Amino acid sequence: MTTHTTTPAATGTGEGGTVLEATGVTMRFGGLTAVKSVDLTVNSGEIVGLIGPNGAGKTTFFNCLTGLYVPTEGRVAYRGTVLPSRSHLVTQAGIARTFQNIRLFPNMTVLENVLVGRHTRTREGLLAALLRGPRFKKAEAESEARAMELLEFTGLAGKRDHLARNLPYGEQRKLEIARALASDPGLLLLDEPTAGMNPQETLATQELVFAVRDQGIAVLVIEHDMRFIFNLCDRVAVLVQGEKLLEGTPEVVQRDERVIAAYLGTPPEEVAAASRPGGAEDGPGAADGAPATTAERPTGTPDPGARNDTGGHGPAGTEGGEKA
Repeated sequence: MTTHTTTPAATGTGEGGTVLEATGVTMRFGGLTAVKSVDLTVNSGEIVGLIGPNGAGKTTFFNCLTGLYVPTEGRVAYRGTVLPSRSHLVTQAGIARTFQNIRLFPNMTVLENVLVGRHTRTREGLLAALLRGPRFKKAEAESEARAMELLEFTGLAGKRDHLARNLPYGEQRKLEIARALASDPGLLLLDEPTAGMNPQETLATQELVFAVRDQGIAVLVIEHDMRFIFNLCDRVAVLVQGEKLLEGTPEVVQRDERVIAAYLGTPPEEVAAASRPGGAEDGPGAADGAPATTAERPTGTPDPGARNDTGGHGPAGTEGGEKA
């Protein structure tokens, strides 16, 4: 990946403490509880991962954090202030996101897509746009300069005039990140940023996320590529059937038998039993005290014994797309 130039400080840069605090977040759709009493914090300078089997409620939880859904119960606060229930106001407060399915403006140029992300940081209204006075032109020039900085940062400056639809898949993902960064967030939420990518594109995305964090922006990421998550994150939270099963360092999470059981499709009552004190012996590998073998584990399931590219332990597979 090309070495990037440093961009100006983002909204959240230099401020310590807790960036995001979600408390007791519950989301019900009629009789279905998609997310149940989930607590999660993200601190300044952290990269936090959110994993779980398909249908675990990860994207639903993201939607609750970003104002697309109004939680049935619970509280979501950004830097101590409870967030409004409108997505554009959440963005204005300092939280930006990308989506599981790419949502670019395909018939707009790369530069124009990033400029769209600047709308929460500009003050000029319809009248100023119609009159196009000196103040409007100055603001327009500043927005374009900032957009170009972000295109340099993501390695897309040379394609500023290309239509978004003509970019390769991996570059479209980068463009989504650039557009999200255009709102100068203090927290960036990434929903499966490496879905459909080859190993080289995945590595480039990992480096880009590290570079984003180095700008002082906290990151919360959903991903099914376990190797990517465990190499990237400071902490990882695991959702199973809408509830938080476990939270801890990558080393702790990937060795936990309850997590392995959840990915193997163990019935909910057995997962619950494994999470009670003394219940772990009922999990996979209980007979001989060892976790399930690779032969017993479907592709993408956390494998405590697999070696990763950096010399640590981590699983090697990926899973399918989010369904909740």
